Amino acid sequence: MGKQKRERTLADNEARAVTRTIRTSAQKLNDVATLIRGKKASQALAELEFSQRRIAGTVKKTLESAIANAENNHDLDVDSLIVAEAYVGKSITMKRFRVRGRGRSSRILKPFSHLTIIVREVEEEAA
Repeated sequence: MGKQKRERTLADNEARAVTRTIRTSAQKLNDVATLIRGKKASQALAELEFSQRRIAGTVKKTLESAIANAENNHDLDVDSLIVAEAYVGKSITMKRFRVRGRGRSSRILKPFSHLTIIVREVEEEAA
């Protein structure tokens, strides 16, 4: 008795990692995701390591998780992984208020985002 096993939505040569409620805007997070999209996993890790963006550390952790999922859960070769997809979604937005002059106030929006990274194993071409 129990739930039926759900069908796998990814291909057999893919693995995924998702990080939810990252405290940054989707636009800023998408700039960093664009850096790594389509690159080899090792090269993408190196780019994130030396990136000046604050959120690059969180993106690096998500990519490392996707690589670990590929290796441990799906038996994929780590050296032949590429970042197939890296996409960003909006999450909640906290609303806060700041006191302004003359008895007024202004609204402050603190957005959150979701990040999904999919890595794919590709065959090395013989040169």
